[in-house]
Amino acid sequence: MSQQKQVSMEDKLSPTRRRNFSFSSLRVKKRHNSYEETSCPHRRGLLSFSSVRETSRKDKEWVADGDATSELHNTQDRKKSTGLSQGSIEAVEDESGQQGALKRLSAMWSSFRRGKKDGVQDLEPTESPGPAVVDNTTRQQRYASGQYFFEYLVVVSLKRTNDGSSYEPQITYQFPKKDGMARYQKEEEQKTLKAITLFCFPEGINWAPLTEYHSETFSFVLTEIDGSRRNGYCRRLLPKGRGARPPEAYCIISSLACFGLFSKIFDEVEKRRQISMAMIYPFMQKLREAPFPAPGNTVEIKSFIPESGTEIIRLTRPLDSWLEHVNFATLFDCLKDEEVLLVFAAAVLERRIIFIANELGTLSQVIHAVAALLYPFTWQHTLISIVPEILIDVVMAPTPYLLGVQKRLLDLVTDQSDLLVVDLSEDKQETFIISIGDESSILPPKLKTELLEALNTRQNTSTVEELNRVVSEAFLYFFVKTVGHYNSYVKYSHPGERGMFEKRKFYKAIESKTTRHFIKKFIQTQMFDLFIQEVEQQQQSGQQPSAGIFHKKILEYQEKKKREKTKKH
Repeated sequence: MSQQKQVSMEDKLSPTRRRNFSFSSLRVKKRHNSYEETSCPHRRGLLSFSSVRETSRKDKEWVADGDATSELHNTQDRKKSTGLSQGSIEAVEDESGQQGALKRLSAMWSSFRRGKKDGVQDLEPTESPGPAVVDNTTRQQRYASGQYFFEYLVVVSLKRTNDGSSYEPQITYQFPKKDGMARYQKEEEQKTLKAITLFCFPEGINWAPLTEYHSETFSFVLTEIDGSRRNGYCRRLLPKGRGARPPEAYCIISSLACFGLFSKIFDEVEKRRQISMAMIYPFMQKLREAPFPAPGNTVEIKSFIPESGTEIIRLTRPLDSWLEHVNFATLFDCLKDEEVLLVFAAAVLERRIIFIANELGTLSQVIHAVAALLYPFTWQHTLISIVPEILIDVVMAPTPYLLGVQKRLLDLVTDQSDLLVVDLSEDKQETFIISIGDESSILPPKLKTELLEALNTRQNTSTVEELNRVVSEAFLYFFVKTVGHYNSYVKYSHPGERGMFEKRKFYKAIESKTTRHFIKKFIQTQMFDLFIQEVEQQQQSGQQPSAGIFHKKILEYQEKKKREKTKKH
């Protein structure tokens, strides 16, 4: 790659200027062990880590963070930049002028920068906003401190282009409207809002009016350059009306990762939309005023609907808050248990994996479920639950990723090797369209058998919460049995100093040859490396390693082994 030049955003996207990009290292600022906290989890941040190559930080890059959104930014303006699309891949353009994704991204960003005014509605309330029904006496126990439901709601509609040949997604409603922002803040918000339209309609401009359309719900993630994350929850439906018409999308942006809860909120939004767009405002106003409930608790929202009167909507968080963004049912509806283990094996070694499906909801739910199987470790690379068509060239990236691609784009992803392509659709001829071939031999045979036996018990579950618990614990115990002894090999020279992980002694302590062979590969991954970095810093920061679900399961397993050993003697 030639030396990159530091240029402004406008110069960068100029069609007359040559654009050179390189693959850059993964950069995320902070790691939060949010799955182990009682509040609704943000996506866990990460410690700074370099995976591919170092480049001059003066260069302007197409960067992305972890499971979050890719970011086109100038490093002189880092603190102001906002994410555009999920993933940790930078677009690459070689010196021969083959522009690939950057040509599409340039066109997209040129559109973003034109500053075209959308017809955004700012509806007034049809009823005076009132407070949510809350009990102040138990407020600290019932509500997560400082957490509120959402940042804003937008409606994205498909509008005909000037020549009438296609449709363009535009934001037609936003609540609340933000006033009093500085100029650069307004510019960044507009870029974020334009990016939202891309994810709400990833198919691009090829739409036609419809008379029937089955509503669907899916999610994506937006990430700031400082590592903070916001979740996008989207529901697409056919608006009320006569004759053929294009669908529209409702999108809620929130810092909270709680897919099930926001799906229920969308049910209420959709019900009010069928009456009138104006009915959405009072409900969302009261929801915005309501503090977010703590795990296992409920918040009640009063809302008036014509001809129905005042309704009380109850929104309850599951007790296992670290799983509330996940629903494993879709994963196991699409794949057999043995197939799930093959996907897990590829993911745990941080390989490139593409999921194929027709429905956007299937793609987003399956990818988030696969990422959750890795707990207590976190996927460190590109994670794009739904790849917009304009960014499809991201599949050519050589670094690890989890990507969701609609089946109509299948031909654009099957012309390469060294990856796993998984077909989730009902009409599939084979599940694994492309594979490396060694996926079945990655996991230790004995532990694989134990995993299958544990997963088989999910047949007795009756609720989503029970299913999530059975599945998550099955994979959690896999890591307990393989790496649960890690803490014994973190040595501290002096109290308060950073620890040092004795990697060689760690894997040498494993008796099983097949397990040791697996661990020697697993400890080379970024997810394990960053997990150990965090452990090494725990004593230095005063944290206790015994806290958290993973550590509790390790202690339970160790106690069980001691009891079994005592019985033998």
